[in-house]
Amino acid sequence: MQVLGAINKFKQCVLNISLINICNQESHVGKEMRQQYNQWKGETDETVYNPWLDVHQFTIYLPHPDQEYEDITLEAGLTRGYNVEVKPVYNLSKLPYQIPRGGHFVVVMQQKGLDADFTIAGTGIFIRPLGVLSLDLIIDPDEGEYQSITIKHPIIRDYPEGWEDKLNLFLKGEISLEELPQVVKYVDRAFNEDYRQPAWNDIYLAATGFAGF
Repeated sequence: MQVLGAINKFKQCVLNISLINICNQESHVGKEMRQQYNQWKGETDETVYNPWLDVHQFTIYLPHPDQEYEDITLEAGLTRGYNVEVKPVYNLSKLPYQIPRGGHFVVVMQQKGLDADFTIAGTGIFIRPLGVLSLDLIIDPDEGEYQSITIKHPIIRDYPEGWEDKLNLFLKGEISLEELPQVVKYVDRAFNEDYRQPAWNDIYLAATGFAGF
């Protein structure tokens, strides 16, 4: 993952563990997505097919590193993906992006301080086949300054050659979802029963150079 001047190591790791949970259909986030999708399609009497083909919004919350909760530790909550919310997008015209079929809208919210509220820190697109977040992080909201970054899945070590070019073509609508490498299947227990999702401590230690996958 690209290291940013505007975002520290803790927040980078929160984005990493959030991406890990979003990619795994058997995580808390994945199960919540399926439940909401089934409920939505049940209300409209539409055929329940593949939720990944309908645009969803994933909201990633970046908590203060010293934030405490009553019933769970911060580390356990991040490991389980409790800092990520998901819901179907019912009106695509309200989104700030033209999202290609198979992409999903992402909102990043940052806690202003200990026990403080969250404010928007960026938006972007989740591209599931690649296990990638393409984000525009806000640097200066008053000046409209932002920084565009791409976050790769930290467990997928060897992305196929040319994946960045295909990502850009996909975001421009020049190639379809089916033309992207399906590397996400390696980190999704719905496809790979041998995959073991790492915990927050694994991600944080790996990012600081004390452990690896």
